[in-house]
Amino acid sequence: MRESESVELKKSLAELKQGLISMVAILNKLGAGELWFGVAPNGSVVGLDANEKSLRDVSQTIGSHIEPRIYPHIELVQLGGKSCLHITFSGQEMPYFAYGRTYMRVADEDRQLTTRELEKLILHKHKEAMRWDNEPCDALSLNGLDTAKIRRFVERAGLTWDTAENALDKLGLRQNGKLLNAAKLFFSTEPPLQLRCAVFATTSSSTIIDRHDFDGDILELIEEAQKYILKNIHIGMRLEGLYRVDVPEISMAALREAIINAFCHRDYRDPDYIHVAIFKNRVEIRNPGGLYDGLTMEEMRQGNVSRRRNPLIADLFRRIQMVEGWGRGMPLIFENAPSVQFRQIAGLFIASFERPSFVEEASQETVDKSAETTGKTTGKTTGKAGLLLEQVRRNPQITTPELAVLLGLTEDGVNYHLRKLQKDGLLKRTGGRKSGYWEVLDVNKQSNQIE
Repeated sequence: MRESESVELKKSLAELKQGLISMVAILNKLGAGELWFGVAPNGSVVGLDANEKSLRDVSQTIGSHIEPRIYPHIELVQLGGKSCLHITFSGQEMPYFAYGRTYMRVADEDRQLTTRELEKLILHKHKEAMRWDNEPCDALSLNGLDTAKIRRFVERAGLTWDTAENALDKLGLRQNGKLLNAAKLFFSTEPPLQLRCAVFATTSSSTIIDRHDFDGDILELIEEAQKYILKNIHIGMRLEGLYRVDVPEISMAALREAIINAFCHRDYRDPDYIHVAIFKNRVEIRNPGGLYDGLTMEEMRQGNVSRRRNPLIADLFRRIQMVEGWGRGMPLIFENAPSVQFRQIAGLFIASFERPSFVEEASQETVDKSAETTGKTTGKTTGKAGLLLEQVRRNPQITTPELAVLLGLTEDGVNYHLRKLQKDGLLKRTGGRKSGYWEVLDVNKQSNQIE
């Protein structure tokens, strides 16, 4: 026999007060445990002189000094021919107090809780009842829900459709005939949420070049967030056989997971919005509400750990296979975007994704300045610009995506060179985007200039 988080050993009833403190500490940590009198902390049986009156006295002391009241099982048992007092106890009405104070079991020790720790323990006890997604929405009725949305969701979840009422019951979105807040997020006829998106001119928020606010339900806004990001980041290309495949500069699998997480785990009691902020060097997805229920950044990064602020919303996402039930979201993000950064600031949780094009553009500007200096000195068109002119001369109908692949640039990088060469009078575009072609001006002269 040895002491542990759930077992406390005392030599005699002279340690009864400390024994009750241990009971409370174990109850607050595990909800059940054992207390022995007549056994030393090292596990050796020393026995004690006890009788039926001793049992009654112990029971009365427990009833007088532990709150809320518990009803332990107390008995005399023989260990190695010696009498010992064995108490088994349990309770689920945390926090428990002994002599007016509350304690928590840490390994085999009893630690008195601070006021802040006690507040967290009380909140943890009541968190199910205090969940926003699980609260009745008194202002919402069946007439305020879109039956077509409900039916599409039910079919997508692989459930059998009969009526909207039965579907809501199957999804756990009604309690005692009242609709819950989560039902409003997914199926309301009026847009229940707003998403705010912006594109900034630099790496700071000093200058906005585009801004758009979207109103809709939770599933609609997830799609709008993805489309807005795709519209405002660079899209490259790779060839698979004869077909072109678009390749965003940031993995959409990682971005989508971060967007879903923002809507799934945000604090809906906070009136702030989810924001998508696109800077020159990064894309940020921001949601009100930090990590939940004591989850740390390190635990989150390790993956396979889930602390869900809105488990009903998370379950609805799981039903339509938008999230898994095994805490796999973060590993998926790290796998597809290893450089992602997470931080918490002023009650916001922020996922920040680097834009590789920013590094490339900065590097390209340096190359271009160097090439410009060399060109002025030697009178030759060098570097990527020279290679581009050579490819255009060989194939006047070459496309921007094809040039990007051949030169190892983004399409924006190719367009930069095309505009500069046209401005310098070295290149001319004839015709439209689909039927037109490029013309290198003064071909004989350029052939001598290209290095």
